[in-house]
Amino acid sequence: MTPEEDLAQRRTALRALLAAPLLRDPDKLVLVRRHLSELRDWLTRETGWRLVVDSESARLFKTAPDPSDATHPARGRAGEPYGRRRYVVLCLALAMLERADAQTTLGGLAEEVLNAAAEPELDFAFTLDSRQERADLVAVVRTLIDWGVLRKVAGDEDAYLSATGDVLYDVRRPVLAALLTGTRGPSTITAESFGERIAKLAAEPVADTDDLRNQALRRRLTRRLLEDPVVYYTELDDAERAYLTSQRHAITRRIEEATGLVAEVRAEGIAMADPDDELTDVRMPEQRTDGHVTLLVAELLAERGEQSMEELRSFVRRAAREHTSFWRKGVTEPGAEDGLLATALGKLTALRLAEVRHDTVAGLPAIARYALDAPVVKGP
Repeated sequence: MTPEEDLAQRRTALRALLAAPLLRDPDKLVLVRRHLSELRDWLTRETGWRLVVDSESARLFKTAPDPSDATHPARGRAGEPYGRRRYVVLCLALAMLERADAQTTLGGLAEEVLNAAAEPELDFAFTLDSRQERADLVAVVRTLIDWGVLRKVAGDEDAYLSATGDVLYDVRRPVLAALLTGTRGPSTITAESFGERIAKLAAEPVADTDDLRNQALRRRLTRRLLEDPVVYYTELDDAERAYLTSQRHAITRRIEEATGLVAEVRAEGIAMADPDDELTDVRMPEQRTDGHVTLLVAELLAERGEQSMEELRSFVRRAAREHTSFWRKGVTEPGAEDGLLATALGKLTALRLAEVRHDTVAGLPAIARYALDAPVVKGP
């Protein structure tokens, strides 16, 4: 194998792990195992993330740069974002599976989740009386199947939804045990508020030497460049900003060599762009109605600056009337603009192109790429 082929394989393996931190694709697992030593060395040195590989999966224990960032939620198979109820049901299901037998049924898991949800300290209402609540449980179970925590043996979730059948699953404990990230076990944390508990769960040791502090800064910044669509200098603290300014070329070069991402450096910040458009869960531009609405809103914010919510709703209503023959049915119905705008703003905020500020929305610097230039008319 030539050095170029070796590098290409390592890049493919690392990109696969970044895209799917719980990796189960057999072909990509072969590459991860083949280059395991180099991948572990790079990840430990540059990010501090652990990589654990077994016969069936590879687990990259990534940590979110900002635990409070809600712009990249978990999503169901249809792409719908998780809400609070689904997240709570997911956590309860994982807790119940931790002490379940080697096999479980959907009905049995539902009963366990119901019993756990009834605990008064949870302050959580979940009864499975409505089809929507059952659908939330099924969505959670299907997520666990996709992750590899559960393996379907017999039955179908749709039959459970219609109360005509049940489903039998194998519980895959090695995958279940590898789900939780964080530097501490939850049982060791005594903080009471949710925010404090999350912060302590993800907290890392404080460096006490200059070398360790620089290492921590490099790892923190590399994680952000790998995870965040754009890293703005204004969002960094003084130490992070000074380090990135002085070490920008070295950090971005190492990321480019290892992943194939390309650094786009501007006065306001840095974005690691993916020429292959693979390492993202939110794409722009996209086709279909939601993609077109998002692009139109981005152009408006880039050209006119901060807009009120009412101005944006009016803009989307006008756009719906103008493009009604191309967009999906119902976009001109009263109130349809609310859903269209919410989807567009969800994409723009996730991509760090815009920021919602109470009743207004402001474009962030990177949105300037969506401003339309005035047409140029050339003479004869």
